Amino acid sequence: MRPRRANSREKILAAAADVAREAGPGSLSLEAVASRAGVSKGGLLYNFPTKAKLMQGLVESYLSDFQKALEARAAEAGHESVLSAYIKLSADDCGRPKPSATWMFSAIAEDPDFLTPIKAFKHQLLERLKAETDDLGSLLVCFLAIEGMRSMNLFDSDVLSEDERKLLVSSLLKIAG
Repeated sequence: MRPRRANSREKILAAAADVAREAGPGSLSLEAVASRAGVSKGGLLYNFPTKAKLMQGLVESYLSDFQKALEARAAEAGHESVLSAYIKLSADDCGRPKPSATWMFSAIAEDPDFLTPIKAFKHQLLERLKAETDDLGSLLVCFLAIEGMRSMNLFDSDVLSEDERKLLVSSLLKIAG
């Protein structure tokens, strides 16, 4: 029985990601997700009791996928630091168009714990990066610049041109060594 629930959960998350990409996360409805996943609304609510929990599940799934991509990228280039892999992966991620994340404000208002997995992921990543460097100042400059770029991208407030973004990334990669 457990594998079936995990499978249902994965199907629901995949459907929610598809619906969010198509209609924007702010327009995500539980009915549309249940229909796309091929489950009843009750089945969806069993796995995700509220829309906020579904959104949190989407965020956790994204963070897990990002972590796997980071590990794969760092493993591909054995000589490359995890920081360099993080800079490149983040730059690639920011280069893809995304729907506006204004829905996040309502998710946070509904459930302040919404940010908990994001905070935990960022904390864990920063601690890992700290353990791999002797130059904390350079690490912090790179980390905060990338987080700023990711935030501007997330909230559709990017003020950098494509050339400026490329310059930022190449500068950060030089700092990262």
